[in-house]
Amino acid sequence: MTPSYSSGAADPGLQRTRRQFLGNSAIGLGGIALSSLLAKDAPAASTLPTAAHPGHFPPKAKAVIFLFMAGGPSQLELFDPKPLLGELNGQVTPKSFTEGKRFAFLKPDAKLLGCYRTFGRYGESGADVSSLLPYHRDIVDDICIVRGMKTDVFNHGPAKVFVNTGSPQFGRPSMGSWVSYGIGSESDSLPAFVVLQSGPRGPRGGASNWSSGFLPSVHQGVPFLKGATPILDLATPPQFTADQQRDFVSGVRDLNRLRHRAIGDPEIETRIAAYEMAYRMQSSAPELMDLSGETQDTLDLYGVEPEKPTFAKNCLLARRLVERGVRFVQLYHTNWDHHGGPGEDLAKDLDGRCKEVDQASAALIKDLKRLGMLDDTLVVWGGEFGRTPMGEARDNIGRDHHIDAYSMWLAGGGVKPGLVYGKTDEIGYNVLENPVHVHDLQATILHLLGLDHTKLTFRSQGRDFRLTDVHGNVVKDILV
Repeated sequence: MTPSYSSGAADPGLQRTRRQFLGNSAIGLGGIALSSLLAKDAPAASTLPTAAHPGHFPPKAKAVIFLFMAGGPSQLELFDPKPLLGELNGQVTPKSFTEGKRFAFLKPDAKLLGCYRTFGRYGESGADVSSLLPYHRDIVDDICIVRGMKTDVFNHGPAKVFVNTGSPQFGRPSMGSWVSYGIGSESDSLPAFVVLQSGPRGPRGGASNWSSGFLPSVHQGVPFLKGATPILDLATPPQFTADQQRDFVSGVRDLNRLRHRAIGDPEIETRIAAYEMAYRMQSSAPELMDLSGETQDTLDLYGVEPEKPTFAKNCLLARRLVERGVRFVQLYHTNWDHHGGPGEDLAKDLDGRCKEVDQASAALIKDLKRLGMLDDTLVVWGGEFGRTPMGEARDNIGRDHHIDAYSMWLAGGGVKPGLVYGKTDEIGYNVLENPVHVHDLQATILHLLGLDHTKLTFRSQGRDFRLTDVHGNVVKDILV
């Protein structure tokens, strides 16, 4: 049936809206962000599109916290010791390893680079952990270290987008958006998908990493800013009274509903939902950011200084977000790109990155476990790729990007604790046992949330899309 437009001359709602707009001129974005919730007679049709709903089967996890180490942390310095690599330090890499391979910067005559970090075996699992991550020693029996990770893309921006969206091409929906679309959120006062950032710069690829792509925009990730005001223009301008604000946002609501009835554009529903969420967030966002209710023991556990925006503070905020029903929280921390140039020294600068995240990453696992939340919260730690066994000579020695073998870890939410999964060769170049491709990781994360990655699809441009494209297998060996 073709939509018909009406002048609205006899529509009391539209007449009221016109009066409200004539009576109220300009108002800030925070006022616009208020919603129909201010009208007590708002109909049930304004229910949030991100309301929680069942997946394909019962889930193990209710939420995900993805600790994204942007830049590519070196598995050889952190989780996968290679004594032979030290013995072969300075030797030219055999052509059998490099022939037909592509690297971001390495030259054909690149020499092998040994790792001189010390490793120890910790916990009942006896997992290898570097001296760079002393706090990780306490959680090795709670995490699953995946040593056989593989990806397809060797440049930062496309590689980050690939991990997050399943495609190196910008414009596809991110994993958090697929989760929001697939099962909604348990929170009606905070976004389903929140992004927190720390480090010297934002991740390459920017907002494409948390875009909703062709999914309704209500599912896109919402970046929270540093400080006490995470969302700009959320507060009501002081010159407006509550009644003026109520009249204005009721008018916005009525106009949007009239327009939606006329043309049926689903993005109008997204707009209405965004206004409703923004209204709720006027109270929920400041409460979230206020850490005064946390004990000093908890702040000390993470290493949080409340007034400083750090990775540690973001880890604590991630726990608080999940407590409040947020479905997918993604933390980006830069810069893990250690080629050997300024700020990318594999010695000094890698030490600094590890110090910034080690305590808080371990604290998050301990805190979730203490609160009984680890069983149904999946935590993922890792970057877009790893680093090469060969050295890259710049101002000092570093390592290039490596896509054929690197490490990540997962914990909670249905993952086997105290497991080291996968094995690489004696120099850490290739995976010998139990490879896990990025698409496999994506399929596994969705599976733990009760979603079948082959059935979670959305039709766009004439075909059905999914996060894992036509690939991916659930890594059942690492599941409880």
